[in-house]
Amino acid sequence: MAKPFVTFSIRRAPLSVLTVASGFSALFFCKACFTVSDPGSVSCKCDCSPTRMAPVVMLWLALCLSGTLAVDRGNFKTCDQSAFCKRQRALQPGQSPYRALLDTMELTHTKLTLQLINDNNKVRLLLELYRLQGNMTRVKINELKPLKPRYEVPDVLVQQPLTEPLSLLSQDENGVVLSLGGEAQRVILSARPFRLDIMEGHELLMSLNSRGLLAFEHLRTRKDTSQSDSEAEKPQGTDPADQAEQPKADDKVEEEKDEEGMWEETFKSHTDTKPNGPSAVSLDFSLPGVEHVYGIPEHAETLKLKTTDGGDPYRLYNLDVFQYELFNPMALYGAVPVMLAHNAQRTTGIFWLNAAETWVDISSNTAGKTVFGKMLDYVQGSNETPQTDVRWISESGIIDVFIMLGPTPYDVFSQYASLTGTQAFPPLAGLAYHQCRWNYNDQEDVQAVDAGFDQHDIPYDFIWLDIEHTDGKRYFTWDPHKFATPKDMLQGLLEKKRKMVAIVDPHIKIDSEYKIHTEIRSQGFYIKNKDGGDYEGWCWPGNAGYPDFTKPEMRAWWASMFAYDQYEGSMENLYTWNDMNEPSVFNGPEVTMHKDAVHGPWEHRDVHNLYGFYVQAATAEGLIQRSGGVERPFVLTRAFFAGSQRYGAVWTGDNAAEWDHLKISIPMCLSLSLVGISLCGADVGGFFKTPNSELLVRWYQTGAYQPFFRAHAHLDTPRREPWLFGPDNTALIREAVRQRYALLPYWYQLFYHAHRTGHPVMRPLWVEYPQDAATFAMDDQFLLGRDLLVHPVTEEGARGVTAYLPGKGEVWFDVHTFQKHNGAQDLYIPVTMSSIPVFQRGGSIIPRKLRVRRSSACMEHDPYTLFVALSQRRKAEGELYLDDGHTFNFDTKGEFIHRKLSFSNNILSSSNLAPAAHLSTMSWIERILILGASKPSKVTLKTAGGQDSQLEFEFDASMSVLTIRKPGMNVGEDWSVVLK
Repeated sequence: MAKPFVTFSIRRAPLSVLTVASGFSALFFCKACFTVSDPGSVSCKCDCSPTRMAPVVMLWLALCLSGTLAVDRGNFKTCDQSAFCKRQRALQPGQSPYRALLDTMELTHTKLTLQLINDNNKVRLLLELYRLQGNMTRVKINELKPLKPRYEVPDVLVQQPLTEPLSLLSQDENGVVLSLGGEAQRVILSARPFRLDIMEGHELLMSLNSRGLLAFEHLRTRKDTSQSDSEAEKPQGTDPADQAEQPKADDKVEEEKDEEGMWEETFKSHTDTKPNGPSAVSLDFSLPGVEHVYGIPEHAETLKLKTTDGGDPYRLYNLDVFQYELFNPMALYGAVPVMLAHNAQRTTGIFWLNAAETWVDISSNTAGKTVFGKMLDYVQGSNETPQTDVRWISESGIIDVFIMLGPTPYDVFSQYASLTGTQAFPPLAGLAYHQCRWNYNDQEDVQAVDAGFDQHDIPYDFIWLDIEHTDGKRYFTWDPHKFATPKDMLQGLLEKKRKMVAIVDPHIKIDSEYKIHTEIRSQGFYIKNKDGGDYEGWCWPGNAGYPDFTKPEMRAWWASMFAYDQYEGSMENLYTWNDMNEPSVFNGPEVTMHKDAVHGPWEHRDVHNLYGFYVQAATAEGLIQRSGGVERPFVLTRAFFAGSQRYGAVWTGDNAAEWDHLKISIPMCLSLSLVGISLCGADVGGFFKTPNSELLVRWYQTGAYQPFFRAHAHLDTPRREPWLFGPDNTALIREAVRQRYALLPYWYQLFYHAHRTGHPVMRPLWVEYPQDAATFAMDDQFLLGRDLLVHPVTEEGARGVTAYLPGKGEVWFDVHTFQKHNGAQDLYIPVTMSSIPVFQRGGSIIPRKLRVRRSSACMEHDPYTLFVALSQRRKAEGELYLDDGHTFNFDTKGEFIHRKLSFSNNILSSSNLAPAAHLSTMSWIERILILGASKPSKVTLKTAGGQDSQLEFEFDASMSVLTIRKPGMNVGEDWSVVLK
């Protein structure tokens, strides 16, 4: 009996080791695209010849299909396997060899400069210190006279930061004291050893190099082993290019010994040549009074970062990690080198502007202490101040760090936004529901899925196409058989006011008949290998080239390819997904590019974490240009860096259909939100493996309250459109999606504010309740804005959850039942499969649209319902924002409506927050629900025209809910509703 044949390919990562065993049917494996095929029908996704196939076995296939494959940690480096990390981490805290040469100090209107010297090797560094507007300090350290320029990260900062004057308060032989402006802020620069302390009054806010871990590996020439002993012993400094200070007769200069990995490093079968030799930089920061630090995404980790003593540091190095593990510091797809520190008195931030591979060590003097242990310290009178110490280690570049001094969480958000920009304001449809799969098979499949949503009355806005829609993995093309008439397909979606996203990856099939490849090659836009030829690696198309997006000319050319006359078959409702842009190189070291690849004058090691940032930036610019600068783009990226928020959305990558992956989506997106990237989500249902119906429903209910809401699945998982799990589960999923659509006005308003201010949309509770220590490590619930609290159900078979309702004196209303609960309590909530706990804060007004239609655009002119939640503590306030939902006219022409809603003294009113703006709308207020109300005797509407009218109302005494029906006022007008 013939054994069944299954075609299987691994997405997003290469295979590691294939084991041959007897007794299993032989298959063939393509080394380029990793497709497994039957020997009788050898074929693969990259259309390569059978001669490139190698035999594998059914055992391996069975393991894959049973879901036992996970990340092979052996494919990725630990700190001990990364030569520079191991070398730097071997340095122990102690006396720093660096001292400040105060006689070299220069203080100008904009900055302080002085030289530092390493007393061991006499190499000098240049320190630059800036006081920046907005309560920030910038510290730069570079070699004074490097043999060649060292890389400084361009394009991430939105502008050269504005400075404020530094003033000298005092100076002696031990150091200097400089004023940082108001609140008695000052920086103390100690000379021997070099150290910086930032003070406010008598309080020490932060110290730099207090543990003596500043390290700066200077560029040097490699000792030629063939040179004569006399040449080898030539004292440092005889070379005119040498940067070291000439040693005096009685100076002792330590001989710098070459260590393993300084000039060449091998990992597995890959050798990294290092023509510039060792170039790592490192600096430590001490944070007194701090026990909680956050940020430095991306890691599948808790919101509060753990200490790294006894384990690896957190790694920031964009990598394509196959089915990543949870709760460890391994690098993932993106890297944002920003950390926030918080205690009940202050929030601060550290932005380490370096795009090379970076490791972050965290230690704490309270790590591991139980609550009882801390109480015992208090009882015994221990005066040890809690402190967290952080050390940053990067492979190359310079030290360029921005210290954000808060003091509030919102101050830190604004400070960081002033440096790297705010979240791109997405089109309204981008905040709606997205349906994706690897892959929808053809145009008929797309049409059937689209019709299925209508048949089952489930709204959606975007349907997505993965790599199989292309002609042989040639991006900007369509499969001529399966997607022969893409404009017909797009037009069919457009007629229903729906849209599509198609994938465009940055690895380019090497094919002399492929226009994209030939143009990139002819213009010299490919990244080069160390020998000067075009760098080539394996990815989905087989052998591929990688465009050098660090070149502005390449980015401009790439953007031009999205023009309608260049991207054949595209239309205005086609948007873009950039995947594999770490960059992913299947046959490269750690599944990425060789570090000694060349980008003009720089090595890839210098720019690695910027690659995905540039790809998304160029793609977003292309979508803007194709519309003549009118339409807002939507671009999803997997790899990202600081500043990526300016260009679109990110997601948490290739997760799995497991409950723990559902749980981890919350802290992963919260961590991204804290560092400016608000438009974050996770693949609903899990990319790998197959969810049962309970997990899938719970994931939809969670995803409906996360910023980017997309279902996605692996090629080899069973189909999982929302109606395939029985009518009961279809109804539950439908309700979750409809809740999302009803809340779109609130989501849109939050993203408008994120775009204007840099404030996160999805927030940890401590952001709004910064003095409540109970919230500091909480990551199983979150806030949307300040007014909605969400506690997803992430345990299988859960019959209840315990939510923490913050705020002494606050009240919270269950949005499903309108039941009122007091704040500052742990509340046990029984749950069924029908919903997850969501609460509206008392003292808030949230607009919804309850007439849910098949897409967000179909709801454009529909009326609003206002949910007013009262509180005795404060008047109720909210906002309503609307514009055309898709263009830049809100910004360029002032075409929008922005209203302030308030309820005080029994009067609900709407006033204009933007008198200079203008927009006409047909939308009106059809219902007002006031939660926590008393029954009025009458309700009167007063309009701007001076007309009064009585309104009908109903009052539910059991729940204290007042419902006012059909008041009928236009949302763009001034009005008030008076309760008597």
